[in-house]
Amino acid sequence: MLNYNGELLDEKEVLLSTNNRAFKYGDGLFETIKSTKSKVIFWEDHYFRLMASMRMLRMKIPMSFTLEFLEQEILKTIATQNEASFYRVRLTVYRKDGGFYTPETNEIDFLIECSPLNYQTKNVYAVDVYKDFYNYSGLLSTVKTTNRMLNTLASIYAQENELDNCVLINENKGVVEVANGNIFILIGKTVKTPALTEGCIKGIIRKKVIEIIQKNPEYTIEETIISPFEIQKADEVFITNAIIGIQPVTQFKKKNFNTAFSEKITQSLRLLEITSS
Repeated sequence: MLNYNGELLDEKEVLLSTNNRAFKYGDGLFETIKSTKSKVIFWEDHYFRLMASMRMLRMKIPMSFTLEFLEQEILKTIATQNEASFYRVRLTVYRKDGGFYTPETNEIDFLIECSPLNYQTKNVYAVDVYKDFYNYSGLLSTVKTTNRMLNTLASIYAQENELDNCVLINENKGVVEVANGNIFILIGKTVKTPALTEGCIKGIIRKKVIEIIQKNPEYTIEETIISPFEIQKADEVFITNAIIGIQPVTQFKKKNFNTAFSEKITQSLRLLEITSS
């Protein structure tokens, strides 16, 4: 079952018009969320990122869009699914139909989809740089809009070249993120991740990993500019997103990496998932 504006409907009953603005102009945004049957994981972080993104895109936030309301709508939708340990939830918000580039209204519709989550991290994970197009730096690039063409093309490139993922770079040839998440590198006792000014998504797990490392006096964390060459010099590399949590990278070009540090961070993240409200 899908949740369309608060109403549970069979997938075949949800009919989006040809004037849907997310379809025509990419005029929408989304949150991909991990959840159990009774708990939406890191929900507050997802919710406040969603609110900030809607404001940035000049969408009118309904009075009903409270933290509690959307959480209950997600759990209501999950309740219709087969039993599973975890679920993948996608909450999409888009401007209502009407207008060309200039919309007729800033009011929104929302759609909640969910399915059992069976993802497992891979023991061997190879990445390389995607160079055909740039992920331009700037504030808009930090928002998860429904325009994911660059990510789609990078994923196709990875598939064609027997890779698991691709590193996206910006117009300055700096590392931004990977096709489906943020990226971290470990050099000695320093952990680096691209700064938001490089154009990367404000990832929820990115934020949690930074918080975990900040509490560990043995390591330092830097949000900074990273070149692709620095990835080759790294001791470890790992990627993050809300669904996989942490996926260690084992190979970049001809360089192989250890995974001990990322495995340690994974344990801390799992504990945080359990204890978070």
